[in-house]
Formats: sequence, structure tokens, C-alpha cells
Amino acid sequence: MEIKKVYYIEGDGIGPEIFSAAKMVIDRAVEKEFNGEKKIEWIEVLAGEKAYKETGSYLPEDTLKTLKEEAEIAIKGPLTTPVGTGFRSLNVTLRQTFDLYACIRPVRYFNGLETPVKHPELVNMVIFRENTEDVYAGIEWEALSSEAKKIIDFMKSELGVNIDEKAAIGIKPITEFGSKRLIRKAIRYAIENNRKSVTLMHKGNIMKFTEGAFRNWGYEVMEEDEFKDKCVKEEDASLDEKRIIIKDRIADNMFQQVLTRPAEYDVIATTNLNGDYISDALAAQVGGLGLAPGANIGDNLALFEPTHGSVPKRAGTDTANPCSLILSGAMMLEYMGWKGAGKRIEDAIEKAIAKKEVTQDLARLMPGAKSVGCKRFGEIIAENL
Repeated sequence: MEIKKVYYIEGDGIGPEIFSAAKMVIDRAVEKEFNGEKKIEWIEVLAGEKAYKETGSYLPEDTLKTLKEEAEIAIKGPLTTPVGTGFRSLNVTLRQTFDLYACIRPVRYFNGLETPVKHPELVNMVIFRENTEDVYAGIEWEALSSEAKKIIDFMKSELGVNIDEKAAIGIKPITEFGSKRLIRKAIRYAIENNRKSVTLMHKGNIMKFTEGAFRNWGYEVMEEDEFKDKCVKEEDASLDEKRIIIKDRIADNMFQQVLTRPAEYDVIATTNLNGDYISDALAAQVGGLGLAPGANIGDNLALFEPTHGSVPKRAGTDTANPCSLILSGAMMLEYMGWKGAGKRIEDAIEKAIAKKEVTQDLARLMPGAKSVGCKRFGEIIAENL
């Protein structure tokens, strides 16, 4: 028997409920696909509110040590992050601590859902979002703080830049190294998965030396020996092009394009904040964040997670949709090379939606649907395997 170790964090808020449902579905999918020849060994590590209750730390050193020294694959529920005050995001800390530089978010439509757009079935995109730079670098200072004053004084005296002395200050670093490794991973994914194009999404018309540089570095990547015979610029592509077409779009235009011409876009590689926005917007086009999986992948660790937050107000109510985490589990199985089990999960979710017995967030998009709880919805998906 082949056994794969998967390290997991239940998460905060609705995390324990959706993780319980997801684990049941993932285990059942593996059992059905491999008939006992493969199995997951689940190993819990602590983070978030559960960790604080048991250890006094939201992110214990033991967790960091275990993930660094032992783990190759991990999956987590959502972790709570305060807005405006309190500790820094644990999600961001995990991504940066383990250099999980590629945030990968596939977005597709499941038959049976009614959505805000006319043709949601045309949405089938994978977002590669840079995960360590841009706003996630976390470099900012509060308005009127001594640090902000120093930066403002320096900008005025040394660079001749006039900034209001009462301004809050944030710095947006984007590097050639960080941009190229993200774009390289996006192009490799497109090649390996028979995708047609990679679009570089940026705001380079305004931020020429950060977002604009991201675009330019992307075109440099396509000229590398690894890709130069496998990729082509959009303007040089033929009608029957077999190579990966590399495009670029300005960020605000991209939001219009994915609404009006979604079939023209496939893999999107972009900077951190742009990626956050576009992945949530695309999820809305196909039914919401409840169906949006995600992964944070570096060179040594892959951490899978739902795209949505911990939704504390729904904790313990058995109303949360577990599909985002379940689909993240399907991504995890595919990453492990157990693609058949992952495909079973996607098919089982589609069958569940077709039966119109779904959690309340999906039921409101489906006339005549029956609303069921988180646990029951997980059971229905498992039964469909």
C-alpha cells in the first residue's frame, strides 16, 4: 500500500466543520479510485484559535518546525485575520515563511447553478497570483507615525516628491526574481495541461516600474530556452496556433474582458493584489467563493486551502459550504499524482448540484433547490463518488 502523509490545520470559525466534510470526501475518493492500494495518513498541526487555546501561540514553533522539516503536502481550513488591528494574517505568514510564492486558483462552472452572468460555462481559468511581494510584503506605516514621517521627509528632501505629511505610507516591492519564477510556473502549467494561453495581468500603464516591469519580465521568460519554441506572442500567433499564446492586459480592462469575452482567457499570471481581486471576481461569475479552491505552492511545500475566510458568524451552525475546501483537496490529489481521485470529487460535486440538495449559499442560486447543512452536503458528495 502507498501511504502519503498530509499535514492539516482545521482552521478557525467554520474551519472544523468544512474540514470534517472535506476529509471524509477526500478519503472516500481515494478509497474508490484505488481500492485500498493508496491511502492518506492525516497528521494535525496547530495554528489559529485552536493553537492559541492549547499553546498560547497562534502559530506555534512546533508547527513551523514540522512543516519545514517533515511536510511536503499540507491542507488547511480558513484562519481568522483581524481587520485594521491585531496580529498579522496567519495565512500571509505561512506563505512567506515557507516561500509559497505561487497562489494558484482555478475557477470553473458547475452545471446546474444560476449565476449573475449569461454564460458562466465559458469561464474556465486558472489564476497564478504572486504570493510574497506587492502588498503581501506588508511594508506600511500608520499615518502620523514617526516611521511615516521619516519616509515622507526623505522623499521630500532627497527625491523631491511632495507627499502630504499626514499620509499613511505603504511600499510595493516587485522583483524580477519573484515575478519570473511565478510566470515560469504559470507557463509550465499551461504547457503540461494543454492550455492555450497565458495572460499577464498588470497596471503597467500607471505603475511602469513595478507592474510594467512584471509584464516585461513575463515576455523575457517566454524567450528563455525552456519556452522559446513552445510560446508565441499574441500578435505573432496564427489562427491554428499550437504554441502557448502569451498575452498581456491592463488590470482594469481585464475585469471587463473576463465578463464580456471569458472564452478568450485561460491561464492568468499576475501580481499579488490584482490576483486577489480577479480570482474573487471570477468566482462570483460561476457561483461564489464557496466553489473556489486554492493552493499556495513553493519549491518545497504545497499548502492547499479554501479561497474564502473563516466566517465566524456561521461557526457551529452547520450552514457553511464545504466545497471550496473539498475542491482544494481535489487539487491536492492532482498535485500528488492521484488525478483520478481528484476528478471523481469534481464529478461528485456536479452530481450533487444536479440533485439540487445543496448548502444555502448555492440553494439561493438554484430555483427549487433544497437547502441542506454542511455535514449532509459532504455526505451527499461522498455518496456520489
